[in-house]
Amino acid sequence: MFEQCESVVKHYEEIQAELASPDVALDQNRYRKLMKEESDLSPLVETYRAYTRAGSDKEDALQMLEEEKDPELRALLKEELGDAEAKVLDLGEKLKILLLPKDPNDDRNIMLEIRAGAGGEEAALFAAELYRMYVHYAETRRWKVEMISLSESGLGGFKEVVAMISGKGAYSRMKYESGVHRVQRVPETESGGRIHTSTATVAVMPEAEEVDVVIDPNDIRIDVMRASGNGGQCVNTTDSAVRLTHYPTGIVIYSQTEKSQLQNKDKAFKLLRSKLYELELEKKQSAEAEARRSQIGTGDRSEKIRTYNFPQGRVTDHRIHLTLYKIDAVMNGDLNELIDSLTAADQAAQLAQQEAV
Repeated sequence: MFEQCESVVKHYEEIQAELASPDVALDQNRYRKLMKEESDLSPLVETYRAYTRAGSDKEDALQMLEEEKDPELRALLKEELGDAEAKVLDLGEKLKILLLPKDPNDDRNIMLEIRAGAGGEEAALFAAELYRMYVHYAETRRWKVEMISLSESGLGGFKEVVAMISGKGAYSRMKYESGVHRVQRVPETESGGRIHTSTATVAVMPEAEEVDVVIDPNDIRIDVMRASGNGGQCVNTTDSAVRLTHYPTGIVIYSQTEKSQLQNKDKAFKLLRSKLYELELEKKQSAEAEARRSQIGTGDRSEKIRTYNFPQGRVTDHRIHLTLYKIDAVMNGDLNELIDSLTAADQAAQLAQQEAV
């Protein structure tokens, strides 16, 4: 671990030296790349430096304790030694986590897809609430949300909604949300007061760049049509909606949220690339068996991951057996405690896997 840290520190210092050179500013692409690399390595370097300082403090306290005879000073030195030892242990654990292999998709934007599942109109209403929950969460992190397509139900629910969320670390925070979300409550349409169970499916896909997925134009059919549903008079009187059909996979993408056909086409292709990229990731992950998220679920869309129980005011994540009694806050976008716990469980699983090898 220490050799790896020393190697990273050396590389970090080389980056800083290059950034200080006046020549690098002339190459903006190189400059941006170095700045990003410096930013990515900074937490590890700072933690390792703090770790080495804590180690030195521990050694100093031990040496002074051996030489000191005064009982009061010895008591103080023992306290300092205890603090230093605790700091070394804590920073050592943080270093192990920082040295874990980084998911190459963590810095990407995401495509978010929510579909109503079992439960009819109530499922559609729940899907709409999940979408609003994620929009509120995105706002707290200053991410940008762009809707790509929307299919509404009769009572204002969402049969299906697809959106692009852009911002730093979007995939790293949202990747654990893929799966089946279940709601338990008394629907507004229920006159007998009985609790119903409905579901919605969430899929979180990293945004794929054109270099990640090559799409053969012969594999695509592009249809243009008038947009349906809400969207204003301009939307409904022009052939602005775009539907893409990908023959090899059978994937169909529909985009109608923009007034411009070109913008809808661009959004549709972005979503198609992300779906194809996700298919490739799934193939790779299945080949690696349990190498990815082994302790907190596979991210499979068919896996039930969370229950929102309104009568009891609780949200339970079944993968890590965490229950929070703050359903109103969660539905309003307060997801940090859930996501932090899922991230910690994922990191613990990776550490355990490394130690077992």
